This record gives sequence, structure tokens and C-alpha cells, in this order.
Amino acid sequence: MSARLAYVAAEGELKQPFKDELPTRQAQLSTLQDTEEFDVLVVGGGATGSGCALDAVTRNLKTALVERNDFSSGTSSRSTKLIHGGVRYLQKAIMKLDYEQYMMVKEALHERSNLLDIAPHLSAPLPIMLPVYKWWQLPYYWAGIKMYDLVAGGQCLKSSYVLSKNKALELFPMLKKDKLVGAIVYYDGQHNDARMNLAIALTAARHGAAIANYTEVVHLLKKTDAGTGKEKVCGARCRDVITGNEFDVRAKCVINATGPFTDSLRKMDDGKNTNICQPSAGVHIVIPGYYSPDNMGLLDPATSDGRVIFFLPWEKMTIAGTTDTPTDITAHPIPREEDINFILNEVRNYLSPDVEVRRGDVLAAWSGIRPLVTDPNSKDTQSICRNHIVNVSDSGLVTIAGGKWTTYRSMAEETLDAAVAAHRLGGGPSKTVGLVLEGGQDWSPTLYIRLVQDYGLENEVAQHLAATYGGKAFDVAKMARVTGKRWPIVGNRLVSEFPYIESEVRYAVKEYACTAIDVIARRTRLGFLNVQAADEALPRIVDIMGKMLDWSDKKRTEELEAAKKFLYLEMGYRSRSEQLTGTTEITLDTQELCLIDRYTNRFHKFDKDSKGFITTVDVQRVLQNISVQIDENALHEILNEVDLNKNGQVELNEFLQLMSAVKKGQVSDSRLAILMKTAEESLDLRGPVTVDRSGGGV
Repeated sequence: MSARLAYVAAEGELKQPFKDELPTRQAQLSTLQDTEEFDVLVVGGGATGSGCALDAVTRNLKTALVERNDFSSGTSSRSTKLIHGGVRYLQKAIMKLDYEQYMMVKEALHERSNLLDIAPHLSAPLPIMLPVYKWWQLPYYWAGIKMYDLVAGGQCLKSSYVLSKNKALELFPMLKKDKLVGAIVYYDGQHNDARMNLAIALTAARHGAAIANYTEVVHLLKKTDAGTGKEKVCGARCRDVITGNEFDVRAKCVINATGPFTDSLRKMDDGKNTNICQPSAGVHIVIPGYYSPDNMGLLDPATSDGRVIFFLPWEKMTIAGTTDTPTDITAHPIPREEDINFILNEVRNYLSPDVEVRRGDVLAAWSGIRPLVTDPNSKDTQSICRNHIVNVSDSGLVTIAGGKWTTYRSMAEETLDAAVAAHRLGGGPSKTVGLVLEGGQDWSPTLYIRLVQDYGLENEVAQHLAATYGGKAFDVAKMARVTGKRWPIVGNRLVSEFPYIESEVRYAVKEYACTAIDVIARRTRLGFLNVQAADEALPRIVDIMGKMLDWSDKKRTEELEAAKKFLYLEMGYRSRSEQLTGTTEITLDTQELCLIDRYTNRFHKFDKDSKGFITTVDVQRVLQNISVQIDENALHEILNEVDLNKNGQVELNEFLQLMSAVKKGQVSDSRLAILMKTAEESLDLRGPVTVDRSGGGV
């Protein structure tokens, strides 16, 4: 309620010069170049940087923001998707009587409440179950969770509660039954992190901030202070990454909000600066939605090595993570196979033996780099408190480092307070508490019904648009093309099993998407949910963007290849190939060696000419015999999944490796394996059976 009142007060005095239409990226670049001097230049377009820009512009400060990649392209899009105070931090605060940790949790719980209020379309409370397997742990965990509720006070989302064993299994039937004594359920928030980051940046743009992605800082500009004779930072030399054009952006104050790359900009300011950030990698995996209930998460408070694992429903899938290991700083972190298997093993420890947790069920995997603040006395990153620091250098560079997603707004407020004081900017206090973000103003829980009724969208698509764009969903719906079907009337899907539609690609360009990666990773979340589906959607995405942005054939090819490389390395697609090529020979049990003969015979039913390989022509011929029709492009995609050497054909050895991997659970629901098995059964035993696409694994 306090946030709402603050919003009402703030809305009365804030203006939105671009309420109806956002400036184009080119217009934003022109503003950056033509403005004589900004009050604030923010470097970094993650959650914290975008938050700083929004805080600054709503203080009536002339604000600019540059990001060398895309908004939320780094850590801010690779989180656990939770808006939380930090249960484990509260435990440390109590056990170690650490007041700083306690205040960090209290601040985060306040920010959790505010964030759920200002972006209701992108966030919601989520119940999280903590299973208990020892009687003495029940009162121990209950006391800790109740303390979490108590610290939240009036901003507690919902009160935690204890469940009996039977009730816990009723709500989470996949849970391991043996030795389970009960469970505790508490509430935290969940959000679409990349879309939330984008909403913050777009809200800043609506209020007049000049923001530009794919604009990197080449070096900082400095001038000598007439009063002190010292050099002061007065802006930055920037380069448009897309065109290569360089220009100066002058500002009274420059804010360094570059996350894991904090030290790069600090050393640009002064080469003698020592590192203040210690990067830590957190890997997450996505597995099919059937691994968890639709609206209940799971917390493993004590893994085999002391880390915490969350197991959460997200976007109708299940997300599991995270790890916490020291890492090198890179703009393109890659998930390690050992981290993926660590998470899978921890998941197995908590799920029923009836649920086979297969490596092949991993649909996507990614690694994010946490910008932890270094503690010189710490031996490992896991004991570092994820608090933040605000530092003003001798030259006036303001650095915000560390922190966590949930507290981005309060971190931004503290940063701007420091910037205003150090550079005497004026502008008044922060106005961002309760300031509703892009899409939140006109959202309601029933908005999707209007989308169905007014535009003829599928129910699932309408719900997705409402939950992604809020009140702006109508703008996306207006751009949707007629399907030519009786139903839905408009809204062609990019891939059949996800509710993303083609008009989202067109709208993404209005939201400053410049590459195909921007669309599959951050405007939609397809790349984070299923890399195989994202790979299939890429040609259509590139085609739509190419027409809107006037790409040449060469540029389209480059975009397609770059996006495929992104999926292959950063989203875990590489792991699938490694699962197939990890063993060059078939490794079935002795009793199962007869399966090799069966699989070989199945292969030869398609390879009628005994060539030793099959192509789409061979598969199409068999399918015609059993009256099954599959689109030729889809058939190429199905074979391409197994065609490891990418020569346009599947050899017998490749097929046997596939079946061995399927048997071992390293690869699940291979479309080619299912298609060939179904075709063989249809030829031998029965009539035609339609082949539906499965989830596919990486």
C-alpha cells in the first residue's frame, strides 16, 4: 500500500515525454551525440545500470545510458528468476549475529514487495517447499522460516506453514517419500528477469533518458578541475558497435554499473586501481515441466557440498540451480558439464526413485557471473555476502558494485544519492518507490481475456502476451498477422509448442532488439527454455528482422550463424552433441546387445539401397508408405539433430550412437528415434500413427 501511495504521489509530478511512442535507437544515438552535456551518464544496461538511469531521470536529471551489448545480456538475464530476501543470508545473520546481513535481508524483503507491486505482469508470489527428512530439523527450519516472515513484517507475501508428510506429497507428488517427516512452505517472488530489466530500461526511456544498447565505452573523457588542478571524469568516448561510428558523450557525472566488468572501467579511470570484484559462476538448467508442480518450488537447503539448490516452475518448465564456483570474467560464460551433472544429482536426491532424472532431459543450460564484492579475508566465494558498495574515485567516477537482483532499485537510489552529493547535481530525492514499470499501468489478471475476444488470439498466446508485455500486449496483438485458419484468427507461432508469435519479433525491434540473439534470449525467452526449439525458430526470426532492418543476405547469414553459436556454446546445445560423441562405440549391457541387431534392422528399413546412410528422401519414402506426412523443413531439422558431422545424412554409426545414448538417458525424446520406431511399428503391426514433436534434450 505504501508503494502504491508513493506511486500516486510520484505520478503527479513526473512527465513521460515518450509515453505514446519510444524513440528509435537511431534517434537515441543522435540525442547522445547532439546533447551538449548530460547530468548523468550510466555505463551498463543490466538491472542496476537501468535502475540508475530510471532513478536519475525521474529526479529530473538529464540522463544517458550506454550498454556495449544488449540490455540484460549479462548476469541480469541469467539469474534464478527469484525476487527474494535471501533465506540463507538470514540464517547466517542469526548464527553469526551479523547485523549487516540482517539489514541486507530486511532491505531485500522491502524491495521484493515493491518490485512485485510495480511490475505485476512480470512477477508473482511463489510458494517454495522445504522438505524435512529428520524430526529435529522440523522445529529448526520452522523457526528460521518464521523469522523470515517476521523480518518482512507487513510486507510478508503470505504466511509460511508446516505440512504433514501426506499433504507434502499431495502438493509435490514427485518428492522422495522415504524418511520424509513433513515440509515447510514459505513464499518468495518470481519474475521474468530479462523482461524485467528491459521494462526498467524502457521506463527510463519513456521518461526521457537517452539509452542505447550496442554502444561501448572506448575510453573516459577527462578535464582538469580549475579549482583543484586534478583531472575529473567528464564523459566517455563511445562507439556504436553496429556501425563502428565513434562519438563523445559529455556528462557531469559518470556512473560505472558494469557488473562483473566493474574493474575494467575502474582501470580505465586509473590503471593503478586494484580489483574489487571477485566473479562467481552460477549454472542453471531447464528440464521439462513435469518434474515439478505448476505452482510450487522446492528448496534444498543443504546439498552434498553445502550449496543451496532451488527447483522451481518457470514459464511452464522447471528451472534448477544454482552452482557457486570462482570463474574468470567473460562476456560469454559457458555452462560446464560437471555443473550440469552436479545439479542433476542433487535433484535426484530429492525426487522419488519412480522419477528417472535423465541427462537428456536438460532442455537448456546457462552460466551467469555474479559480481560479488571481494572480501580479502575470504577463502572462497560462497562465504561472501552479496552486499554492494558505492565508491566515488578521486576523479569523480561513481562505481556501484556487488549486490543482487532484488535490491537493484535501492542500490540505484544509494548510487544516485552519492552522485548528487559528489557532483552537486541537485534534482531532489529518489522517486522510484512505487513507480510502475513499462506495461504495468494497464495490466489486470483478466487482460488476456480481452486479447482473446478482441483479436482472436489463442488462449495460451494471450496469457503469455499479457504476462510478458502487460498493458503493451495490445500493441503486440495489433501487429499480429492473420493466420488464414478458422482459429486462431491472428498470431502465427514461431514454433508449435511455445506461445511466442511472429509479431513479437516485430515488436522486439521497437524495443531496441538489434540481433536475432536479442530476440531468442531476452525479448522472448525461447533460448533459455529450449535450445532446440529456438534453433528451429531462428530462420523465421532472421527473415522477419531482416525485412524490418533491411539486412543484406550476408548480414542474415551472419545473424543466423551468430545465434546458432550462442545456442551451441552459451545455452547448452553443445552438450547434446557431446552426449552423442562422448563414446564412439555402443555401450549397451551384454544382455542388451541384441538391441544392436534390432536397431540395425530398423535403420535398414529406411536405407533400402544399403548405402550405409539415410537422407530425408529415404525417410519421406517410408512415411509415404504408412500415410504419414511431415513438412520437408521439419524433416531436415529432425535429421540435423542426429547428423553430427553435418553432411546432410545420418550414417548407421550415428544412428546406433543415438540409440545407445537414448537407452542410457543421455538423450531423451529424440524425434528421429521416435519417428523411426513408430514407422517400423506401423509397417509391421499397425496403421498410420501421427508423430508429434517431443520436448527434445540438450
